[in-house]
Amino acid sequence: MANKRKIINDPVFGFISVPNDLVFDVLQHPYVQRLSRIRQMGLSFFVYPGATHTRFLHSLGAMYLMQEAQTVLRQKGIDISHQEGIAADVAILLHDVGHGPFSHVLENTLISGVCHEDISLSMMQRLNQQMAGKLDMAVSIFTDCYPRHFLHQLISSQLDVDRLDYLSRDSFFCGVSEGTVASARILKMLGVVDDRLVVEAKGIYSIEKFLVARRLMYWQVYLHKTSVAAEQMLIYILRRAKELAHRGEELPCSPALRYFLYNDITAVDFNGNDNIIDEYAALDDSDILSAVKSWQNSNDKVLAVLSRAFTSRQLFKVKLLEQPLNPQEKETLTAQYMKHFGVDEYEAKYFYDIYSVSKDTYSQQDDSIDIIFNDGTIKDISEASDMLNHDTLTRRVVKHYLFYYKIV
Repeated sequence: MANKRKIINDPVFGFISVPNDLVFDVLQHPYVQRLSRIRQMGLSFFVYPGATHTRFLHSLGAMYLMQEAQTVLRQKGIDISHQEGIAADVAILLHDVGHGPFSHVLENTLISGVCHEDISLSMMQRLNQQMAGKLDMAVSIFTDCYPRHFLHQLISSQLDVDRLDYLSRDSFFCGVSEGTVASARILKMLGVVDDRLVVEAKGIYSIEKFLVARRLMYWQVYLHKTSVAAEQMLIYILRRAKELAHRGEELPCSPALRYFLYNDITAVDFNGNDNIIDEYAALDDSDILSAVKSWQNSNDKVLAVLSRAFTSRQLFKVKLLEQPLNPQEKETLTAQYMKHFGVDEYEAKYFYDIYSVSKDTYSQQDDSIDIIFNDGTIKDISEASDMLNHDTLTRRVVKHYLFYYKIV
């Protein structure tokens, strides 16, 4: 068979090699090609118009960084076989394959009790069956069942190639500099001790910048109040559509979206059910956007108003709360929407909500970022850093927002 080695031009890292036939076949699979129809940053384009890059592009970038990490580790005497290297490439290429349209929106509406990581694993296992077990090692690395833990850390940890790619890529496409990280230098500083990734002490400042960049990107970009408001509006639109579908009302939508609107799908259903996995794999951003456009003309007041608002970017307004709303304030809001739209008390609550957002910079409950010093001493970054102390790194910031439809 002719070698299918290809070169792909990436706007962030330049030319990315597809190293062998197996990786090429995975790349060409419909499950992976679907990621080119799913935006990496969900609804962030409402705030940053350039943020329309795809999860497919992110997965390619993460694979490139995985290849770079392997090269560095091999140069430092870490034995990574050719088979292990290809398996790690495939695992990171598939790490986001279970993402639904607009990131986590579907996880909160059309399906319940299952996260995209679980769906990714189900899709990887299905793909492995189709490829006669050629992805066994990749699945093992992805699930941290492979005996070499550091390979899993490269895919999923607090300093993995996934984060290194999305911080640089997302900041690039958003046009903000806060997320720019020295990924090449960080990878050059990597090593392995006792089957765990470590970072040489001279790379500590790059790690500090990485953690600061991550914090800034979350609050300035990923958790920007307008992006979160757009996501909440879309969640409410889909919840209302599913509610109407349960009543037996006909809603215009694609076959794939219809399947999840008119059926209650849970985590149990995903487990080994090839039909559900295939239906899910048929969903992408276009299914949601085209449906919302058509629902602007719905006979249901709630669905029509929210769909029109979303399509025309008349998003929920956002107010930072110093304290939760009291019952009287909630009653007042409910009454306003009941009167304005002529809806009942239950339907009025589709037009406002309280939403809490929380995030920490670094959690020691996950795989730690270990710094190795010249004398062989290894310290957690929260102890090794002279700029970011333990409290600064681990403190969880919580913000409470009131989202509400503005009545003109």
